[in-house]
Amino acid sequence: MKKFRLLPLLLLLPLFIISQVKQEKEQRIKKEQFPDKALELLEEYLEDARRIRFYIEMENGEKGYEAKFKKGKLHYSVEFFENGELEDVEFIIATKDIPNDSWNAIEEHLGSKFPGYRIIKIQQQHQAKEGIDPKTIMHQAFQNLILPHINYEIVFSAKVYGVFHNHEATFDLEGKLLEIRRYLPPNYDHVLYP
Repeated sequence: MKKFRLLPLLLLLPLFIISQVKQEKEQRIKKEQFPDKALELLEEYLEDARRIRFYIEMENGEKGYEAKFKKGKLHYSVEFFENGELEDVEFIIATKDIPNDSWNAIEEHLGSKFPGYRIIKIQQQHQAKEGIDPKTIMHQAFQNLILPHINYEIVFSAKVYGVFHNHEATFDLEGKLLEIRRYLPPNYDHVLYP
């Protein structure tokens, strides 16, 4: 009898591996409501930018700020912590922008864990690092450089136990998985049960 009680838990094990759920809620705000420290860092990169939008966001209970805009042909997202410190710079890329070996490793991992997955969005991510000046991170991100510390953030849809869910996976430059979590769309208002 105990074997049958253990079976449902074993079937749920893959869901526990993806135990984190990314839930974010963002609200558009005026430029004047954005932290001064963040605006100061962003200022030169907003020149010649289009579709500039500022947001306050709550992600899993933590408050932050985000600026989204288009510069050249790229769509940027620059995120800041509540205190105005840089969190990361991301911009949308295509699979062809990822080195072949890295992309093959990413595809192999996603295909083995999520057969039939479908990519929604890929972003190159430049995270702020301790000991590296945020101005340097910003400069490198806007130069679109492929550096050892960049990550690839992939939002994809996959069927888990017959139901499609969105996921967000972060891979390093070589295509090694750093994190994966279920991704709920921004402003998802349904009650979540763990």
